Amino acid sequence: MTFFWSSWITILSIMCWAFILGILLMVLKYKPEVEDDGTTGHEYDGIREYDKALPKWWLVIFFGSIIWGVAYWVFFPGMFPSKWAGITTVEVDGKTLPWTSHNELNSELESNNKVFTDNFEKNILAKANASGATKSLASLSEMQATLRRSETPPADLQAKIDEKTAELAPYVEKLAENPNALKVGSRLFLQNCAVCHGSNAKGATGYPNLTDNDWLYGGEASNILTTLHKGRVGGMPAWRDQIGEDGVRAASEYVLSLSSDNGSKSNDELDKTLVTQGSAIFQQNCALCHGKDGKGMISAGAPNLTDNIWLYGGERETVRNTLRYGRAGVMPEWETKLGNERIMLLAAYIYSLSDKPAKATKVLPVNTTAPKAAAPAAVTAS
Repeated sequence: MTFFWSSWITILSIMCWAFILGILLMVLKYKPEVEDDGTTGHEYDGIREYDKALPKWWLVIFFGSIIWGVAYWVFFPGMFPSKWAGITTVEVDGKTLPWTSHNELNSELESNNKVFTDNFEKNILAKANASGATKSLASLSEMQATLRRSETPPADLQAKIDEKTAELAPYVEKLAENPNALKVGSRLFLQNCAVCHGSNAKGATGYPNLTDNDWLYGGEASNILTTLHKGRVGGMPAWRDQIGEDGVRAASEYVLSLSSDNGSKSNDELDKTLVTQGSAIFQQNCALCHGKDGKGMISAGAPNLTDNIWLYGGERETVRNTLRYGRAGVMPEWETKLGNERIMLLAAYIYSLSDKPAKATKVLPVNTTAPKAAAPAAVTAS
């Protein structure tokens, strides 16, 4: 608020306060002449007017509200807020700051988060035999705070943060075997991830299925942690201008041929001529991301095109549209909203959902009505 408007509102408030107080004092001071029977002599419709003192309880409340209003102006930035911050303070991030609704919210969030992290360390990490994560979490939080506060952070600070995040991966795997951790993680998923990935984590068009062990950016605990901390931004470029409509049709036919041996029955018989033409186009333009064999590349978030698992649909026209117009997928970062401890729990829940045959005997079953993890970003062609 500008100084003009804050001044105008403050002056108007003071004038109203002074006017009301003046009227009250005038009424208290005014003593009309009364008759012998205590009335003022005024009578209407048989009703005579007495001059009785205002009730003391009412006066106490009235004057008390005025005093409270003046005190509020002193304690809080209610009077000339652009110039007067009040004398009330709150603790935010270890600093004593003037009271504002924003600072108060941050202070309450810090207080609540302290309760959560204490409970996380004592009742979840300890019982999951993962207390070793406490030291890494403390170091990670300190480095993240340094990065937020510094205008020119050290060049290698982000790399150190990434390394420290990766140190949490083994503990995420332990949490994935702990029922209490999975219970909290499932609630976090329902609150934050189910809107895109579905309450059962099986995804939707444009949003990956998190239960099938088919990962755009990798399904190991370290990959999931990175995805949740930093988010993902993926893109399948539009190719129509580069390869033309005929090229789009040929490349699409070749892409469909890659998954035809895996039970794909949604398309008519493939055109062998187009498949041959599309193979050359694919190797020249698409293999850089999807690989020469079309099995994708985790480092680029490029999907496997041979497994008949499609992010946007595997029908012929859908694949053509993907090549014509491209696709864009965004997985938001959750580091600033959830914090490191909640991300560990969410990552553990997601990790437990994926179909990992080698670890199937380790992962505890989760209520099937609960959601299934927030994993890699919904991206690119498949």
